[in-house]
Amino acid sequence: MDIVKTSKKLADKVEEKVEKGLEVVKDTFDNVARHLPFANLAKHSDDTFSIEIDLPGVKKEDIEIKIEDDNLTINAQRRYKNETKEDDYYLCESSFGMFSRSFALSENINRDKIDAKYENGRLYVTLEKAESKKAKKIAIK
Repeated sequence: MDIVKTSKKLADKVEEKVEKGLEVVKDTFDNVARHLPFANLAKHSDDTFSIEIDLPGVKKEDIEIKIEDDNLTINAQRRYKNETKEDDYYLCESSFGMFSRSFALSENINRDKIDAKYENGRLYVTLEKAESKKAKKIAIK
């Protein structure tokens, strides 16, 4: 009878540990998702697309954009520190970390005409179709 009770207690402890482990994993994923920058993808015309990425607190020199194979990758590092020193209190809030977003590029995007600008905490990346892939109007004779 003691073996049954011991086995039951052991099974209950294992189940409890698994549940706690799942909570930690969920909290970790929630934390990671909160730190990923938001990105908007837009088609402006038949030949032009844009990606807008929110990067508040990131300096321009801490952003890297690269193309490798058929992927456009944007890496950025946030080094934010908000510090307030007063006579009766001290407050320091920091947000540090590296993050990365990748976007698959179709073969019809001209890699040489990708343009990027950064202003007010937002990165704007403009993509154009390759000249041979752009829509062309055919004149009727």
